[in-house]
Amino acid sequence: MKILFANKYLYPRGGAETYMLKLGKYLEDMGHEVEYFGMYDERNVVSNSAGAYTSNIDFHKPSVKYITYPFSIIYSFKAAKKIREIIEKFKPDVVHLNNFNYQLTPSILYEIKKHNIPIVYTAHDVQLVCPNHRMKNDYVDGLCRRCGNGKFGECVKNRCVHGSLMRSAIGAAESWIYRKRHTYRVIDKVVCPSKFMETELLRNPDLAGRTVTLYNFIDEIKPSGAERENYVLYFGRYSEEKGIRTLIKAARALPEIQFVFAGRGELEPEISEVPNIRSVGFKSGAELNEIIEKAAFSVLPSEWSENCPFSVMESQTLRTPVIGACIGGIPELIEDGVTGLLFESGNAAELTEKIRYLHTNQEVCRRMSENCGELFYDAIPEYTEKILEIYN
Repeated sequence: MKILFANKYLYPRGGAETYMLKLGKYLEDMGHEVEYFGMYDERNVVSNSAGAYTSNIDFHKPSVKYITYPFSIIYSFKAAKKIREIIEKFKPDVVHLNNFNYQLTPSILYEIKKHNIPIVYTAHDVQLVCPNHRMKNDYVDGLCRRCGNGKFGECVKNRCVHGSLMRSAIGAAESWIYRKRHTYRVIDKVVCPSKFMETELLRNPDLAGRTVTLYNFIDEIKPSGAERENYVLYFGRYSEEKGIRTLIKAARALPEIQFVFAGRGELEPEISEVPNIRSVGFKSGAELNEIIEKAAFSVLPSEWSENCPFSVMESQTLRTPVIGACIGGIPELIEDGVTGLLFESGNAAELTEKIRYLHTNQEVCRRMSENCGELFYDAIPEYTEKILEIYN
């Protein structure tokens, strides 16, 4: 089978790129032909036989092209032209979309359908119903669903896209146009990595009957039997939407407990001010696995529309219980009181009590660890079989 992956970035940058690159590599190893379409960048690690890419657009950096960005975000003639060149040369049997809004734009959907090629889309966020893709702003507690009914003026009113009136207006216009044109009906199947994601996306009636829940795959990792240590672990981005400030409050209220943070991000200065938090920086691979396995338990205090977080699955696979915020797709992965604990997202007092309880009840923690050993998540071979069924 010939598979064309489309994603705005073609180098390791985040979860969507990790997903695409690992899945694409495994499909190639199985003997399938795989090519990629996205923005040109010197960091790209994958390519296509037509040498066709769209221009690299970074909406966060000032540019003389800024005045044309509103038009490029809504419809990109260049992206449509470039993907046509790949389709005509590569002749894919299926196009697998990942993140495409803004940089590639839905213009590519129309071009793909001109060639009668099936489209599969893995939803890594809620972009198809929320212009800022996070369901989060400064004016609504918890998750914001005000745009889900197609009234995207709320995005402009609340400046949901990077706090900018103009960017929010552009995002709202893009969402309104494609909702009005029923553009997303041309997508044949939407792969949702959580039931939460599927429920949210189905607020767009154009996706009715096109969604399927398929939890993410994780690397095959096994516990090494390393001795447990008594620290509480957070690993991931040091950013506000991850609930870092809430976790910092909990850590300050528990000076007798040692916390280890593994990651990087803009809140690192605030983390460094807390005496009982030791930040070890970004870790990956075997080094990260060892830190996870030795932890008493880990914490994921997210405050945004978390989808299917790898951090929960990785912790549980290494038999480390998780205290997670009851938001997004997190509650689907943690059975409260069995494989971990849940708390109200953003509630620092409740998080503090849950950490204190689990840290002082080692027998409960041990039992949860054993329960985690009974969980099963797809590794890439099992996941790929399911994706191929969807392709077919």
